Amino acid sequence: MTTALPDALRLTDEARERLHADYRHLHRHPELSMQEHATAAWIEEQLDEIGVERFRCGGTGVVGVMRHPEGAEGPVVAFRADTDGLPIEEDTGLPYASEARGALPDGRDVPVMHGCGHDTHVMSALAAARLLAAAPQTWRGTIVWVFQPGEETGAGAAAMLEDGLWDRAPRPEVVLGQHVMPLAAGKVQLIPGMAMALADSQAITFHGRQAHGSQPQDSIDPILMAAHAVTRLQGVVSRETDPRDPAVVTVGTFHAGLKENIIPDSAEIALNVRTFSAASRDTVLGAIERIVRAEAQASGAPEPSFRTIARFPRCHNDDEQSARVAAALRAELGEDHVLDGRPLMGSEDVGALADAIDVPLVYWFFGGFEGEDPAAFPGNHSPHFGPAMAPALDAGHRAALAGLLAYVGR
Repeated sequence: MTTALPDALRLTDEARERLHADYRHLHRHPELSMQEHATAAWIEEQLDEIGVERFRCGGTGVVGVMRHPEGAEGPVVAFRADTDGLPIEEDTGLPYASEARGALPDGRDVPVMHGCGHDTHVMSALAAARLLAAAPQTWRGTIVWVFQPGEETGAGAAAMLEDGLWDRAPRPEVVLGQHVMPLAAGKVQLIPGMAMALADSQAITFHGRQAHGSQPQDSIDPILMAAHAVTRLQGVVSRETDPRDPAVVTVGTFHAGLKENIIPDSAEIALNVRTFSAASRDTVLGAIERIVRAEAQASGAPEPSFRTIARFPRCHNDDEQSARVAAALRAELGEDHVLDGRPLMGSEDVGALADAIDVPLVYWFFGGFEGEDPAAFPGNHSPHFGPAMAPALDAGHRAALAGLLAYVGR
């Protein structure tokens, strides 16, 4: 379908008030990745109310299977919305700001907020589901609603796939999804091809020999080893990768020692890698391992330890299907409201849902803020990230419907 949405899929004032109330509830009650227990139960209640068959998947994931009441003949399309929050203390000043707290895997108590807008994604999907359920004359086929946990850690899509997502739900011909971003509300950005980077996070421990600070000859200093490695790692991108194939290596943490006159027995760094191809990923990760092992060997130290923190797959938009969805978005939102863009170095695990069954992915970004200057909007993962509720949800649910009706529309 490449026309504007039919009137039957427009929100009434009453439905809009319900949408806003539900959004405020969800925004107030975020949960950390793979701990979205109350969120999942609440989504299940909404799907039951709408009349959508559903099941749990991947622990705190929820899948809704919406078959057309006249029969499931027609296209099968999946629509994914992620559900988790972040360990951030909200500072938006919103009257419905989160005061929630949670526990990280290491037990630390932390504040939690929807600092990446996943509450907006959930509500946009549920609004679209409600409207479609009430207007069966506008669509056909089957829609698989994938409410996915754990996007922020890269664990959620993998958990759902391991739990048999596509063995338990109808297999779609395409996977759709969207993400709210610091763009003007009503604007959508769709990037064909590689839309977002692959990502790898690692913790690396250098093992040394502890000694008194006044007797360095008795030590093998892991801080010195790690410091040399951090410096050397800055040359991986500039000297070992093709400059036409972007990559980023960031050392984000460095922890060692408890007292200034003790050379410790270990030092740990944590780093993050972004690449746009499997070949570049292999090159960068291989160089990191080679450099780290060489620094340990040069110091006569034991072998370093490597631990994977997170690993994100590619997010690749199919060219043909992206053009199809973009046409539908333009028909609904307007020609000048659908923007092109360059690939982002940020990462997402939504691509795994499509790659696992070798079907196309179309994943776009929609604006959530009032104004015309994106530089003035708070970025994702900021304590100030609070999309303007009414225009963000309006754009989000309309974009979701337009994308879906490009396949299941009548």
